[in-house]
Order: sequence, then structure tokens, then C-alpha cells
Amino acid sequence: MNHPLDEGPFYHGTKADLRSGDLLTPGFRSNYRPEIVMNHIYFTALRDGAGLAAELAAGDAPPRVYLVEPTGPFEDDPNVTDKKFPGNPTRSYRSTAPIRVVHEVTEWTRLTSEALQEWRDRIAKINAERGEIIN
Repeated sequence: MNHPLDEGPFYHGTKADLRSGDLLTPGFRSNYRPEIVMNHIYFTALRDGAGLAAELAAGDAPPRVYLVEPTGPFEDDPNVTDKKFPGNPTRSYRSTAPIRVVHEVTEWTRLTSEALQEWRDRIAKINAERGEIIN
């Protein structure tokens, strides 16, 4: 893996209730294609990007954003870089190594219910067209 030139801080969005020191690892089902078990853990340097991921995550629990730190090498997320956007404007990354939770972040921009539904509709359309997830 190439180490990106992004020093963070980094964030992870989820509906899981986590604690400082918890390690997040690959091996869980994708929020966007539940039949796929992910080989990577994903994170971003954009707090509100993590918020979007948290809002779209599977489950009924409240969305949460955590400040995290990678414990090993990471790379640009190929699902949103170059393939869909030139460069890495979303500052999204993935790693096969765990990421460590530092603490929960409570200040992030929440989506309106209409905007959230638009995102869900877009993901449903991509899934219907069998959009590829690079795992």
C-alpha cells in the first residue's frame, strides 16, 4: 500500500456505540451491499463525510462520528478516487489494519431527511445496477 500524504485528523462514521481505545477491523458486511464482507476498514479526513457514512450505515441506532487513528498503512479508497472522482477530493481511505477510536465527535453536519433519502435512493439505484464495490 502507498501511504497517502494526509495527516488527518481522521474520522469514522457508524451506528455502533464505541469507546475510546476500541479497535475497528475489517471483516464486517458492507453498508451499501450487505452480501459483501469487507476486507478493509474505511475512514475519512472529512468529519461531515464520516457523518454521511454514519447516517447511511445499516441499523436503527443513532448515527455517530468518531475521531480515529490508523494503526497501520492505509491507501486512498478506490471506490471514490480516480474511478469516480479525480484525485481524492473526499479524502477517503481504507486499511487492512485496525483503526483505533480516540473519542466520539458530536459536532458534525446532519443531513435533512430529504437529503438522506436522496442518498439512499442513489445507493439503491447503484445496487440495482450492480455497481461494483472494490473490496
